[in-house]
Amino acid sequence: MAQETDHTFQQGLEGQTVAAEFDDGSVRIESVDLEGRGIARRQGKVVFVEGALPGERVTLKILKRKPSYELAEVADILRASPMRVEPRCPHFGVCGGCAMQHVEPSAQVAIKQRVLEDTLWHIGKLVPQRVLPPVYGPSWGYRYRARLSVRVVVKKGGVLVGFRERKSSYVADMRECHVLHPHVASLLVPLREMVAAMPARDRIPQIEVAVGDKQVVLVLRHLVPLVDEDVAVLKAFAARHDIHWWLQPKGPDSVHPLDPADADGLAYALPEFGLRMPFKPTDFTQVNHAINRVLVSRAIALLDPQPTDRVADLFCGLGNFTLALATRCREVVGVEGSPALTDRALDAARRQGLAGHTSFSTLNLFEVDEQWLRGLGRFDRMLIDPPREGALAVAKALSKLGADRPQRIVYVSCNPSTLARDAAILIHEGGFVLRAAGVVNMFPHTGHVESIAVFEPGGPGSS
Repeated sequence: MAQETDHTFQQGLEGQTVAAEFDDGSVRIESVDLEGRGIARRQGKVVFVEGALPGERVTLKILKRKPSYELAEVADILRASPMRVEPRCPHFGVCGGCAMQHVEPSAQVAIKQRVLEDTLWHIGKLVPQRVLPPVYGPSWGYRYRARLSVRVVVKKGGVLVGFRERKSSYVADMRECHVLHPHVASLLVPLREMVAAMPARDRIPQIEVAVGDKQVVLVLRHLVPLVDEDVAVLKAFAARHDIHWWLQPKGPDSVHPLDPADADGLAYALPEFGLRMPFKPTDFTQVNHAINRVLVSRAIALLDPQPTDRVADLFCGLGNFTLALATRCREVVGVEGSPALTDRALDAARRQGLAGHTSFSTLNLFEVDEQWLRGLGRFDRMLIDPPREGALAVAKALSKLGADRPQRIVYVSCNPSTLARDAAILIHEGGFVLRAAGVVNMFPHTGHVESIAVFEPGGPGSS
């Protein structure tokens, strides 16, 4: 057996510890990065290895060399991880929709938990006082939202409909998908045939998917006006496959239903709170409805709002958390950057008898400051659910409130790096304590790490 040239462990990029290479040029994978790639060290450089798992010994095919790191993929597996499984989808490795189908689902969750903890430590020097049990659910058929690319590719037999290939602008030649909602997955080949029959086929770049509890909506992006023959093809497809078409001739604001009767058909349920949340097919909603229901319940249980509390929900969107919170406390103030979303959130609150417990405002939360936050009045508790960019301005404003700080903050994150950055500000500058943190497996079989963290006032510098 080949011997390691260096038996010591060295510190790699992103704070990951990686093992030295063997004499035969193979490497041992010690951990993974935020994109689900294995991390190793080769000839003094950190190597990010597509398709490699922690604990494996592999040989490499180098894809790109940089001064401080290299990108590679697995050439051969000399010692496989017990976490490795056979990918379920025949398109895995070509299609860019999944990155971790070769990992056993429960191991995916453990890997993501490790990524979260490592990122919190590397960026913020933070260790949560408690690791929350992971939130996870169905591993297959979970994607209720998707954006499918459409291309006419004569060399591949006509029209392709699907996700893009990994690290490519080409559309994958997909005939099945195991993460899409089963109804939508069954339409991949019929959609090819439908687009091929349309006069506008060369000017249709994408089809967006939005699945509600009672409707499956497909949004057709078209760059030229549709003629009567196009519309007839769409109507026939909808009747045959039990779907509803919306059309998008220009930007997101141009989206409208092909049949005006479909305007209010999309919604998802939050049964624990007796809510049904209407949405438009291009609105932001969580991809995984089953996990979203658990996430809302978990976040509100962690926030623990009391009947007399005044609560803020920042980056509130359609009111996914806001309306559920309104069933538990005196008042919820939702703040969001999109007026279309806050209008729909207010309408949903009115429809469900919660207008007296809610108020909404539209504001760019990336530009707020302490003065703005104090102007809203004191909040007993706060929920923050920002996009990938995080909540930097909000964290800085909160860190200056002193005795007026909320008594508990729950931060729902879709990016461990920005969570760690914002958490460091709350703790090292604002005197909060990181009581708990854990992962939410919103996107099984991908490297995407969603998480949830709980903060409370404590001593300065506490973690």
